[in-house]
Amino acid sequence: MRVCGELGLTVGGVLLLLCAYLIWGTGGYTAGRQAVLREQLQQPPQPLSGGSRRPERVRTGEPLAMLRIPRFGEDYRYVVVEGVDREELRAGPGHYPGTALPGGTGNFVLAGHRTTYAAPFNRIDELRRGDEIIVDTRDTRYVYRVTETRIVAPAEMSVIAPVPGSPGRRPTRARITLSTCHPEYSAAQRLIVFGRLDDRRDPDR
Repeated sequence: MRVCGELGLTVGGVLLLLCAYLIWGTGGYTAGRQAVLREQLQQPPQPLSGGSRRPERVRTGEPLAMLRIPRFGEDYRYVVVEGVDREELRAGPGHYPGTALPGGTGNFVLAGHRTTYAAPFNRIDELRRGDEIIVDTRDTRYVYRVTETRIVAPAEMSVIAPVPGSPGRRPTRARITLSTCHPEYSAAQRLIVFGRLDDRRDPDR
């Protein structure tokens, strides 16, 4: 019994350390990646010969835009990276390749962790209809407003369609979709927040 008790304490300690790393340690990794991505996002595009601007082409893992949600406070700022694979989501919220770009007609779809790697989407269940979701690119600020929150099965892919819930329908307006696991510490379902573009302006305003 003594051996079993000591073994149980050892296993319990290891599990506690593992949980602490998953919750706090992974956040340090994301913070470091975000600092690098923020610097990259602030750099102007490389000009082409003749002085014209290089077309905006973002590769997987590169910074796409800055995400801000005023309801979560002034400090809530995350660089969105291109891609939603494991490595990209460790760096911050990721943009689903093939979905609309910021401000574009269609569905600008983002995924993010809810519990580890800084948990950028931990509080999106608190968003309410009319709340602002702000996306800053290098030259434009796009202001979306929340329209709906929904919980779906992980295999429900219609939420990332150009018109959410209506695959095959042609989009006529710009939308945004945020996706994360639900409930916390589980991947049994997906929490989805939808929004529509409300305004676009200079990013300094």
